Amino acid sequence: MTTIQTSTPSVQTQSSGSSSSAGNDLASQISRLTSQITKLTKQLKEVANGSGSVEEKKKQQELLQNQIKMLQAQLQQLQRRQAEEAQQKQDKQQAKVEGVNSPSAEHQIDIYV
Repeated sequence: MTTIQTSTPSVQTQSSGSSSSAGNDLASQISRLTSQITKLTKQLKEVANGSGSVEEKKKQQELLQNQIKMLQAQLQQLQRRQAEEAQQKQDKQQAKVEGVNSPSAEHQIDIYV
């Protein structure tokens, strides 16, 4: 019979003042979650091929599937946050670019009719 580790490490997200360190932290958390999902998926396959009663296998498979679902939800949350941060960074960079059509106090025109 195959024993399954049932403790799922939770991912704690912290807002950091530095966006670059937060980006690296998110990337490492995403990588960690991905590897955990891969590991649990392998365990799920091993349970199906392993020995033991059908009832025990079903229980173990359900536990593993629930853990995988939780990790996938955390992964989606982190990826969404990473995409939002990337969008904010891109918006800041676009705001810095000054062009002819950039509205500012220096580019105002008074029109009298």
